[in-house]
Amino acid sequence: MKIHKVGLRFAGVSSLVLLASSFANAADPSTVKKDMTMSDMDHSSMDMSNMDHGSMDMSGMDMSDMDHSSMDMSGNMSDMDHSGMDMSGDMSDMDHSGMDMSGDMSDMDHSGMDMSGDMSDMDHSGMDMSGDMSGMDHSGMDMSGMDHGSMDMSGMQGGEAPADARSPDYSNGVPYGRFGKPVMMGSLPLWGVSVETLGYQFENDQIDFEFDTWYGTDSNRVTLRSEGSAQTNDDKEIDSLSSLAYWKPLGIFWNGEAGIAYNTENDKSAIMAGIAGTAPYFVETDARAYLYTDGQVQLDLGAAYEWRLDQRWVVRPELELTAFSKDDTDNGITKGFNEFEAEVRLAYETFSRQLAPYVGFSYESALGDARDLRRQEDEDVDSNSLTAGVMFWF
Repeated sequence: MKIHKVGLRFAGVSSLVLLASSFANAADPSTVKKDMTMSDMDHSSMDMSNMDHGSMDMSGMDMSDMDHSSMDMSGNMSDMDHSGMDMSGDMSDMDHSGMDMSGDMSDMDHSGMDMSGDMSDMDHSGMDMSGDMSGMDHSGMDMSGMDHGSMDMSGMQGGEAPADARSPDYSNGVPYGRFGKPVMMGSLPLWGVSVETLGYQFENDQIDFEFDTWYGTDSNRVTLRSEGSAQTNDDKEIDSLSSLAYWKPLGIFWNGEAGIAYNTENDKSAIMAGIAGTAPYFVETDARAYLYTDGQVQLDLGAAYEWRLDQRWVVRPELELTAFSKDDTDNGITKGFNEFEAEVRLAYETFSRQLAPYVGFSYESALGDARDLRRQEDEDVDSNSLTAGVMFWF
């Protein structure tokens, strides 16, 4: 009887050990069958804030009908690790339409996540991913099985427009109305007049003038230019040098001119070529050469600068040099530099700066052999005068 009682106790203990072992095996995720079907699983209230997916194997699972529509992932998932997660199973019908991922996912690691399974019918249309995902790592994520063939990206910018997206005249079939087809500003012919000098010299008793008119576009123009002086004493003599030329830009700051000219002082015509523009430091510069019919070459050099005292008052200094290629004593010309002119003006711009009355001081001097020639003819070699006039353009 004593031996029988010991045998009963041993059988009871063995039964308890076997029962505990069964519960332990049931609680071990490693013993879960891999081909488990998750097609009807509901994740609507699942909290994934601190889950570790590092070694999760979902390769054999059927997740085709999983519903994540109400899944809340708004918690802190910054340290979730998906590096070893295997999602190669069938997830074609998974629905993520209402999935909330607004939480912090900045440090989630998907580098080793395998998504090579069938995810062609996964629905992410309503998925909320407004959270912080700036640090998520997808460098090793395999999405080779995903189908983007019918993905609609029509609302995204970029790419090339269709060939018929816009008509050649930009009208798209809409008539221009009673005003007609618009014209680009650069191709519209325009005209202009600029009068740089129209003033009186009190000492020399004469009126000086210089003007420039043009017609054409920003690329091609025809210009008419004239400069000179008119005596107001008894003889009323007018000396002028006028030119008709073709104008074309040579660069951003320089323009070229070429045409014909006529000088009333020596009564000769010439061929003219020149360049005009803006030198560094906003110095207005021009250089023109005239080849006369008798072989004489005249070179005119000029420079001017506008020093603004304020929005209206302007100080404008100007310099001019004249040189000739050979002597012409009949017209008081010698070889080399013949004349130097300088003037300083104080102008006040009115009417949107299109009209500027001015007062100034001018100085003229003969140079080189021209000084001796003028002395022989009893003419002044140096002169200065107060000036007053107006500059305008329209």
